[in-house]
Amino acid sequence: MKFLHGKRILVTGGAGFLGAQVVQKLKARGCGEVYVPRSAEFDLTREQRITEILKSVKPEIIIHLAAVVGGIGANRERPGEFFYKNLMMGVQLMEQARLHGIEKFVAIGTVCAYPKFTSIPFREENLWNGYPEETNAPYGLAKKMLLVQAQAYRDQYEFNAIYLLPVNLYGPGDHVDSTRSHVIPALIKKCCDAITAGRQEIIVWGTGKATREFLYVEDAAEGIVLATERYNKPDPVNLGAGFEISIRDLVHLIARLTGFTGTITWDTTKPDGQPRRCLDTSKAAREFGFKATTSFEVGLQQTIEWYRAVRPETAPEGGSHG
Repeated sequence: MKFLHGKRILVTGGAGFLGAQVVQKLKARGCGEVYVPRSAEFDLTREQRITEILKSVKPEIIIHLAAVVGGIGANRERPGEFFYKNLMMGVQLMEQARLHGIEKFVAIGTVCAYPKFTSIPFREENLWNGYPEETNAPYGLAKKMLLVQAQAYRDQYEFNAIYLLPVNLYGPGDHVDSTRSHVIPALIKKCCDAITAGRQEIIVWGTGKATREFLYVEDAAEGIVLATERYNKPDPVNLGAGFEISIRDLVHLIARLTGFTGTITWDTTKPDGQPRRCLDTSKAAREFGFKATTSFEVGLQQTIEWYRAVRPETAPEGGSHG
């Protein structure tokens, strides 16, 4: 439990939605220094910038959270960017971490790495049983390569790299702009903005038949920190809440919690994305004692309250679900 005490830790993406929560929990664990490189200053796709950071900070642990992300719409519009930037950031950072003698590297993957058609619940051993869902395959495969690299480096160099697979996250501080938002912030924005504007209809992508699992951001951060403290094996580990909900039921739940009583129209010309998502979370519980504790409805209500407190009155509507 004292593994993190006094450690110098580099958290890429540490100023972001998930990263800010991870940084807060690391500091609460008594870390010596937590350094957060800003993307405006350090382009992690460039090897020279990475070496500059490592020489300057001299971290003992790296938690790699930085990623180019978005919903289905963003993945369809920018597949090359999503593949290249996510691949190059991760591959070069891990290589330089090895060369600089980093004690531990925590790579954060994505549920999008799983095959499109995977038996429910998703188990880690099924990760290679098919190709990812097409709309987010470039992103999912780029992140999946970090697992290959981590296991190869452990085998050849005895480099301690671990790989975590979080499911879709949600919570206060999430992205609500149309280029980056996922389903929950997009739906909260649609419902709240419709109420404010007096609109009696919202339009939602797809058929509503797809299912998703959602993990509250603070729970996800706790899982990452627990794994950093306690997990040192080559096998990937799921981070999730262990339940699934259909997009149709999710829309009606968010409408009820926000107070939207108008018409919900489904745009079936738009894709559903992966048919189902629900993770087997038993390995995380067994290996490092992680179990999500925030109930879904409580987490949604807190996210809605956050959005209502911070939203700009003229904000553009949110995007598609992922």
